[in-house]
Amino acid sequence: MRSQQDVRVTVRVDKELKENAETLFSRLGMNMSVAFNVFLRKAVDEQAIPFKVGPPAAGSSGYYDADVITKAFQGKVAEDISMRIEKGYPIARFDIEKGKAFLEYPNGSKEYIDDDQ
Repeated sequence: MRSQQDVRVTVRVDKELKENAETLFSRLGMNMSVAFNVFLRKAVDEQAIPFKVGPPAAGSSGYYDADVITKAFQGKVAEDISMRIEKGYPIARFDIEKGKAFLEYPNGSKEYIDDDQ
């Protein structure tokens, strides 16, 4: 069940970037929505982009040290999940076999998210 405070946000990204991000987030046990929320929470907490942004290093394909940002991101995701468990909130997850996002509630029940909503 979605909170009445939840809103849908639409963002355009490169197709390959989206697919790579979904693969990464799936390995981390989350979906794009959870990852985006973690990023937004951290940015608001710090009142800044929560990682160094600058020109790519020689030979790099991105704007950050992938190991540093991955570790920082994993830490923030773990904090967010712990907070949600502590407060009894559902946790957004992704079922790879079904290819669908779902909310997992503290009692263990799952509610799959319909993409058409």
